[in-house]
Amino acid sequence: MNPIDIFFNMSVLSRAFPMLLQGLWYTLALGATAIVLGTVLGVLICIIRLYGPKPLRLLAILYIDLIRAIPVLVLLILIYYALPFGGITMSSFTAAASALVMVLAAFTAEVVRAGIQAIPKGQFEAADALGMGFWLSMRKVILPQAVRIVIPPQASNCVLVMKDTALASVVASSDLLKQATDAQALFANPTPLIGAALIYIAILWPLVRLTNWLEVRSQRAYTR
Repeated sequence: MNPIDIFFNMSVLSRAFPMLLQGLWYTLALGATAIVLGTVLGVLICIIRLYGPKPLRLLAILYIDLIRAIPVLVLLILIYYALPFGGITMSSFTAAASALVMVLAAFTAEVVRAGIQAIPKGQFEAADALGMGFWLSMRKVILPQAVRIVIPPQASNCVLVMKDTALASVVASSDLLKQATDAQALFANPTPLIGAALIYIAILWPLVRLTNWLEVRSQRAYTR
């Protein structure tokens, strides 16, 4: 058998494509869920870390430090395989989404914190002088300005989360990598794995280029 038949067998790829497509939708749903929930949770944790009562601030700092120090795969295995011993059982999708949300929230909290702290103190004082409450000033004045600083690094975090969805295959979820490995075993050919790799590239490469563009655009905005 020549290398083309082994790694780029079109007949095998066409038969495996429905399985890959099913895994792709699962991966996209998992990534979108993690990005949306992780971003929202990260912003809330950031606000608690900066402005909450001291006990809550310490808990937020502890959460951020611990989650950022734990590998995603270890966290996922703990959630899926260890929690059932405590009576908490999750589906593979819920476990994978929970792990990714927790990780993205920790990194988002640090990114947003850096963005908020980069805002001049005069903006806070001006909002206070206008009689705005805390939440109103954050929503109308502070966060809109911080978003310009936060978007480039947060886009990088989102790309990493999409890549980490492949780890969901460890807990028997039907993501793209799991479907590719199942198809590889079914057809006794590695072509489905090559197909999955090409799909990941097709999804993530534009996101990587978008991240680079956002970084350049942000740098130009601050050098004007």
